[in-house]
Amino acid sequence: MKLAGEIAIVTGSGRGIGRAIAEAQAREGARVALVSRSSSEIGTVAAAIEAAGGVAKAYPCDVLDLAAVIRLVARVEADFGPVTLVTNNAASFKAIGPIWTVDPDEWWTDVETNLRGPFNCSRAVLPGMLARKRGRIINLVGGGTANSFPNGSGYGTSKAGLLRFTESVSDTLAGTGVKMFAMDPGLVRTSMTDYQRSSEAGQRYLPDLPTLFDNRIDVPPTMAARLSVEIASGRFDALAGRMLMAARGDLDLDADAVQAIIDGDLRSLRVNGMPKERPRAE
Repeated sequence: MKLAGEIAIVTGSGRGIGRAIAEAQAREGARVALVSRSSSEIGTVAAAIEAAGGVAKAYPCDVLDLAAVIRLVARVEADFGPVTLVTNNAASFKAIGPIWTVDPDEWWTDVETNLRGPFNCSRAVLPGMLARKRGRIINLVGGGTANSFPNGSGYGTSKAGLLRFTESVSDTLAGTGVKMFAMDPGLVRTSMTDYQRSSEAGQRYLPDLPTLFDNRIDVPPTMAARLSVEIASGRFDALAGRMLMAARGDLDLDADAVQAIIDGDLRSLRVNGMPKERPRAE
């Protein structure tokens, strides 16, 4: 098993992409802590994983509450052992439309959930990972990460920020044995995208979304799940700080393709191809 001995936390794991990731990591031998505000959903997933022969437990928690997240990590480590893997999947996308029409609180909730949540979870596990010189964190990015996202500015801003967060923390972690990655799951049919398709704001301001699904542009959540396992296994450690993409064939990246990404300074935020600045030696 690729993840035997790993102690994993997956946020937003009650359904959709998060559930698929948790199930895949459990199948590969990880002991998985399922985290969501909805205890019933993660309880169902935990039961399904256990029935399939895996190890999982539900931990209701609001990732926006740092104190609660710190307590969560302590509970997980008491139950399973030191956390070695975190997948920050919990996300929000409620503010749809021009910023002069959306609810400001919903816009900020999208940004806060998608950025502060990963910050809190990373902040809670990194001291232990650093002390043990071992650990991996995967942050899920998505629409708006590398391109403009008209009428989805809150979500797009947060995901672009999450990629920069990933790169910045990864560079800070250089040489410690701890790695951080970004992963784009692609367009997946989830409750979030269902809301975007069915809500009045979504139908008005995101009219192309149904066409994408009708044309089968979407991908199954299992692709992101499989990619998360490969990242967690260490296969893509050379790409720490960069974005891996489930829908772009990254499961098939070989050593030459990985090196080309590094040599081209790709899969991160750049201004007109401006190369990454390296710290100057004093």
